Amino acid sequence: MINQQPFIEKCKMTPQEIFEYKNRWKPNGFQVDVHSDLDVQCKSWCRGNLNRWEWSMDTYTDVYSHSFYFEEEQAAAEFKHKFERWVDVGKSDGRY
Repeated sequence: MINQQPFIEKCKMTPQEIFEYKNRWKPNGFQVDVHSDLDVQCKSWCRGNLNRWEWSMDTYTDVYSHSFYFEEEQAAAEFKHKFERWVDVGKSDGRY
Protein backbone atom coordinates (compact mmCIF):
# COMPACT_ATOMS: atom_id res chain seq x y z
CA MET A 1 0.00 0.00 0.00
CA ILE A 2 1.24 3.48 -0.89
CA ASN A 3 1.96 5.80 2.00
CA GLN A 4 -0.81 8.41 1.90
CA GLN A 5 0.40 10.31 4.94
CA PRO A 6 1.75 13.35 3.01
CA PHE A 7 -1.60 13.74 1.21
CA ILE A 8 -3.56 13.37 4.43
CA GLU A 9 -1.38 15.98 6.12
CA LYS A 10 -1.97 18.41 3.24
CA CYS A 11 -5.73 17.90 3.56
CA LYS A 12 -5.47 19.07 7.17
CA MET A 13 -3.67 22.33 6.31
CA THR A 14 -5.21 25.58 7.48
CA PRO A 15 -5.66 28.42 4.96
CA GLN A 16 -2.49 30.04 6.35
CA GLU A 17 -0.53 26.79 5.90
CA ILE A 18 -1.83 26.45 2.33
CA PHE A 19 -0.70 30.03 1.61
CA GLU A 20 2.77 29.31 3.00
CA TYR A 21 3.00 25.98 1.17
CA LYS A 22 2.15 27.65 -2.15
CA ASN A 23 4.74 30.36 -1.55
CA ARG A 24 7.39 27.65 -1.15
CA TRP A 25 6.74 25.95 -4.51
CA LYS A 26 5.50 28.93 -6.56
CA PRO A 27 8.95 30.35 -7.53
CA ASN A 28 9.80 26.98 -9.12
CA GLY A 29 6.25 26.20 -10.26
CA PHE A 30 4.88 26.11 -13.77
CA GLN A 31 3.25 29.28 -15.09
CA VAL A 32 0.51 29.49 -17.72
CA ASP A 33 -0.88 32.87 -18.82
CA VAL A 34 -4.42 33.05 -20.22
CA HIS A 35 -6.71 35.84 -21.42
CA SER A 36 -8.48 37.57 -18.55
CA ASP A 37 -11.94 36.90 -20.04
CA LEU A 38 -11.58 33.22 -19.11
CA ASP A 39 -10.90 33.69 -15.40
CA VAL A 40 -14.15 32.02 -14.28
CA GLN A 41 -13.70 29.00 -16.57
CA CYS A 42 -10.04 28.60 -15.65
CA LYS A 43 -10.69 28.79 -11.90
CA SER A 44 -13.55 26.33 -12.28
CA TRP A 45 -11.26 23.87 -14.07
CA CYS A 46 -8.61 24.21 -11.37
CA ARG A 47 -11.13 23.71 -8.56
CA GLY A 48 -12.61 20.67 -10.27
CA ASN A 49 -9.33 18.98 -11.18
CA LEU A 50 -6.78 19.97 -8.55
CA ASN A 51 -6.45 20.38 -4.81
CA ARG A 52 -6.39 23.93 -3.53
CA TRP A 53 -2.71 23.77 -2.59
CA GLU A 54 -1.67 22.63 -6.10
CA TRP A 55 -2.47 25.84 -8.00
CA SER A 56 -2.50 29.59 -7.62
CA MET A 57 -3.70 32.55 -9.68
CA ASP A 58 -2.47 36.12 -9.99
CA THR A 59 -4.84 38.54 -11.72
CA TYR A 60 -3.92 41.05 -14.41
CA THR A 61 -0.26 40.13 -14.62
CA ASP A 62 -0.35 41.74 -18.06
CA VAL A 63 -2.80 43.97 -19.93
CA TYR A 64 -5.58 41.37 -20.46
CA SER A 65 -3.90 38.37 -18.92
CA HIS A 66 -4.03 36.34 -15.71
CA SER A 67 -1.25 33.99 -14.60
CA PHE A 68 -1.97 30.55 -13.24
CA TYR A 69 0.76 28.68 -11.39
CA PHE A 70 0.93 24.93 -10.85
CA GLU A 71 2.98 22.87 -8.47
CA GLU A 72 3.25 19.97 -10.94
CA GLU A 73 4.23 20.18 -14.61
CA GLN A 74 1.55 17.63 -15.58
CA ALA A 75 -1.22 19.84 -14.17
CA ALA A 76 0.15 22.85 -16.05
CA ALA A 77 0.27 20.84 -19.28
CA GLU A 78 -3.33 19.63 -18.90
CA PHE A 79 -4.52 23.17 -18.10
CA LYS A 80 -2.60 24.57 -21.07
CA HIS A 81 -4.12 21.95 -23.36
CA LYS A 82 -7.64 22.67 -22.11
CA PHE A 83 -7.30 26.42 -22.75
CA GLU A 84 -4.77 26.31 -25.61
CA ARG A 85 -6.66 28.85 -27.75
CA TRP A 86 -6.38 31.39 -24.92
CA VAL A 87 -2.83 30.79 -23.68
CA ASP A 88 -0.69 33.94 -23.95
CA VAL A 89 -3.62 35.83 -25.52
CA GLY A 90 -4.11 39.29 -24.04
CA LYS A 91 -0.47 39.94 -23.22
CA SER A 92 1.15 43.22 -24.15
CA ASP A 93 3.19 41.56 -26.91
CA GLY A 94 0.33 42.37 -29.27
CA ARG A 95 -1.83 39.22 -29.22
CA TYR A 96 -5.40 40.22 -28.41
